[in-house]
Amino acid sequence: MPDIFETRFITPSFAEEDIEIETTLRPQFLVDYIGQFKTKEKLDIFMKAACLREEQLDHVLLYGPPGLGKTTLANIIANEMKVNIKITSGPAIERPGDLAAILSNLQENDVLFIDEIHRLNRNIEEVLYPAMEDFVLDIIIGKGPSARSLRIDLPKFTLVGATTRLGKLTSPLRDRFGIICKLELYNNDDLDKIVKRSSGILDIVIEDDAAMQLASRSRGTPRIVNRLLKRVRDYSQVKADGIINKNIANEALDLLEVDKLGLDGVDIKILSTIVEKFDGGPVGLDTLSASTDEERSTIEDVYEPFLLQLGFINRTPRGRVVTKLGYDHLSKNFIDK
Repeated sequence: MPDIFETRFITPSFAEEDIEIETTLRPQFLVDYIGQFKTKEKLDIFMKAACLREEQLDHVLLYGPPGLGKTTLANIIANEMKVNIKITSGPAIERPGDLAAILSNLQENDVLFIDEIHRLNRNIEEVLYPAMEDFVLDIIIGKGPSARSLRIDLPKFTLVGATTRLGKLTSPLRDRFGIICKLELYNNDDLDKIVKRSSGILDIVIEDDAAMQLASRSRGTPRIVNRLLKRVRDYSQVKADGIINKNIANEALDLLEVDKLGLDGVDIKILSTIVEKFDGGPVGLDTLSASTDEERSTIEDVYEPFLLQLGFINRTPRGRVVTKLGYDHLSKNFIDK
């Protein structure tokens, strides 16, 4: 049976259909990057200071929900510093030798971007520590009593790590990052600017109120708003004259089953399950997982953050509870406990 999360249109996680559109729309420099003002301000200062000293930028850790632009920022850092970037991910580095090969092929001041860095194997982390601190690579040659350690000097480089789960990162690794930036969910005004920028690049005609409709239903995530824009463009070209107005946007988004707050069928199922099967809660996460046929980690990391942000559910010591706002969204009478 297919995983609903994997086939879900509104998911902020990367999907195959995002490859072409993200490559086209991804900003190349900090001045073109919309939103995340605090992170941009910090990175701008630190990068300019490093350039003035003619040094590599300190190691950077970017964390926050998926789809907010961590990979984009890593590429921007490389462009602003005028260096090359090597991109990999935690699961792709299976053995210490894999990491050693990547590190030994870096050039002076290059950027190494490791996505999902919290999924690095502990043995691989041990190789990474001296590389980050002293720019050296310790390799063990041979086995048993004849084994010896060989230390290889590495070019100075900047490690940019990205993670959606900061708590899963080990303390020794987290402490070796000099710059730590949290990416927040976007507000509708910034998402509206992203829609208009993207529509300009893709040569899509969209009216202002239609752009705001897309922004308000995209769950605070640029990846989702660009995906919605692409699908609404398709609808407009087939059902209308190719110009996206408010009515066309609403019709297309209703067809995609994305409601006015960006909730889809999975979100509604979670809210409805708590209300209808458990009288609004509290209900434990394991019980909710079994009742909705969704993974515990998926509920906790993917669905709940947005529902919490909207104020539709609360986490309590006894479990999850649907609030009055959640009842109102389901058009059900609130049960005050």
